[in-house]
Amino acid sequence: MKRTSKLHVAVFPWLAMGHLIPFLRFSNLLAQKGHLVSFISTPGNLHRLPKIPPQLSSHISLISLPLPSVPGLPSNAETTTDVPYTKQQLLKKAFDLLESPLATFLETKKPDWVIYDYASHWLPSIASKVGISSAFFSLFTAATLSFIGPPSLTMNGGDLRLTAEDFTIVPRWVPFESNIKYCIHEVTKYIEKTEEDETGPNDTVRFAFASGGADVVIIRSSPEFEPEWFDLYSKMSEKPIIPLGFLPPPEVEEEDDDIDVKGWADIIEWLDKKEAESVVYVALGTEAALTRQEVRELALGLEKSRSPFIWVLKNPPGTTQNALEMLQDGYEERVKDRGMIYCGWVPQVKILSHESVGGFLTHCGWNSVVEGLSFGRVLILFPVLNDQGLNARLLHGKKIGLEVPRNESDGAFTSDSVAELVRKAKVDDPADLAKEMRNLFGDRDRNNRLAEGVVHYLEENRISRLKNTN
Repeated sequence: MKRTSKLHVAVFPWLAMGHLIPFLRFSNLLAQKGHLVSFISTPGNLHRLPKIPPQLSSHISLISLPLPSVPGLPSNAETTTDVPYTKQQLLKKAFDLLESPLATFLETKKPDWVIYDYASHWLPSIASKVGISSAFFSLFTAATLSFIGPPSLTMNGGDLRLTAEDFTIVPRWVPFESNIKYCIHEVTKYIEKTEEDETGPNDTVRFAFASGGADVVIIRSSPEFEPEWFDLYSKMSEKPIIPLGFLPPPEVEEEDDDIDVKGWADIIEWLDKKEAESVVYVALGTEAALTRQEVRELALGLEKSRSPFIWVLKNPPGTTQNALEMLQDGYEERVKDRGMIYCGWVPQVKILSHESVGGFLTHCGWNSVVEGLSFGRVLILFPVLNDQGLNARLLHGKKIGLEVPRNESDGAFTSDSVAELVRKAKVDDPADLAKEMRNLFGDRDRNNRLAEGVVHYLEENRISRLKNTN
């Protein structure tokens, strides 16, 4: 067989923008090294992607697989931003129906590697059958993967965590002192069963088979940041674990066709008038749906803080409800001199990189955490869904973020606590720690070295397989 250093890599992310974009950044890294990438997703998601840099466009092919229809799932729903949280299991059911067309693609094109996400629990066995190497690309920390547990334990039916309370204690397989656990209000929504929950395996099972069946696990993090967790997960996984680094956002973000030009111009004009590092940016992701009481308490806290803020307030996913209607009457008028509320999509990286921004009140999605720390912003932690509570504990435990105190059982919080943390984010200690993290998360040379190690591993495995077939 003729040898070549050029790889063909198939990339298959989960249907969420917080997953699609990091997978595309990883694809860009591979393309920069001269490798060919088939980026596979549904038509609507491919349309939503940032534009591929012109110099890489000949190396990245966008492969469209229409999402199969599922009863109860809106016909135009292709990503988590299109549906409320209660419909996400249906979205996963539709996603699982992509197994057959994806298998056909892999069997036909025979890429050297397939790199996939946590939801694709069925993909490693397909790759193995057709002789393709598989890599589970984790957009979750090593701490989160360790909390989920040894893959072999779940794959063999040995994980006995069945109630919400089971997830509020540090797992028995963690041998050192740890604060990585959920609050009860953060997991109740996962454990309580509804009819829609009976549409496929839960996320614990998906993680176990996605990671346990892979040839290698690639983690979007660094042993320098969480050394004890990398060490533990390496022992639990019993397979190669490679850190990719944090994939910091590009220095020059690609323009997006979805941007509201006038709205963005208004935001920039507003930010340009503020003092350096004086503004708190508030954004709680694309999937979180706060209650009216939570929105109002958060709004009141921002008002009480007397600090400038810009709040990207998004309508709840999958509804026609206007988020502005959840605010108290007259609120926008009261805060107009120092607060800006914007409904809709914004280029978050551009806001976080603006010199007037100093703090970031975030839902603790790992993508947002990476972006915030890449620019040295002080994090105010307000976890809502998924792995966000675990991320908040990890960051708070390392004194990198300030977590909003909440009632353990129902997640209630006070406007006073929000105001206090917004003010505290401006004092020396949090700001100094944030700048220190910028040297880790945002250092492109350091992150590039880790990324090059991943690419080298993929190349070496290809060479090894060629030797074995000759």
